[in-house]
Amino acid sequence: MPIHSKPRLLIFDVNETLLDLKPMKVAINNALGNELAFDSWFSSLLHYSLVESISGKYQDFGKIGAATLKMTAEKFDKQISESKIKDILSLIKKLPPHPDVLQGLNLLKNSGIKMVALTNGNMEVVKAQLKYAEIDHFFDELFSVESVKQFKPHPTTYAHVLKEMKASPIYTMMVAAHGWDILGAQRAGLMTGFVSRPGKFPYPLAEEADIIGSNILSIAQTLV
Repeated sequence: MPIHSKPRLLIFDVNETLLDLKPMKVAINNALGNELAFDSWFSSLLHYSLVESISGKYQDFGKIGAATLKMTAEKFDKQISESKIKDILSLIKKLPPHPDVLQGLNLLKNSGIKMVALTNGNMEVVKAQLKYAEIDHFFDELFSVESVKQFKPHPTTYAHVLKEMKASPIYTMMVAAHGWDILGAQRAGLMTGFVSRPGKFPYPLAEEADIIGSNILSIAQTLV
């Protein structure tokens, strides 16, 4: 789909879009003895983060992650200690970037487009994540939903970034591998770029993303 104007600002989702969650997937599936355990946990994590937002409460994403991992263990009839949960969730700070990310971000950086990251995690975590992955230098700013105490895809999360970056939504694009994130950005008036990583699909009731690419590099090549 041709875009109506070239974005001046790109907002990147972090987990799964830029960083590979495979180390956590392996650890959770092994700990709970089921190859579906990680997917079940991640869905619960997103679900209960939205429950917190909708019910007017905010909890740190990490705390919700620990609580829902405990719930997921119960679902698979497993016992998991607090220390084991802590060890598994600490892997979030040591995730590798997807193979296409470095080249894609480099291409975008050289084109002069401003780039920021927006995460449901807290600021301490996202700083550690991007530093470990050695991609932190690509971003002009980092944003966490903890600033507004609402989780994506709540419209205030995107509005906060726009306000801080003094950016117009019509010249800003959200890049994400999650259909719900794309939907949220669309309804906040942003352009969108959907990264169709394996197992990730657009939400059929949303409008088609302005750009659809198999990875960050393909998104970058379309934009520059």
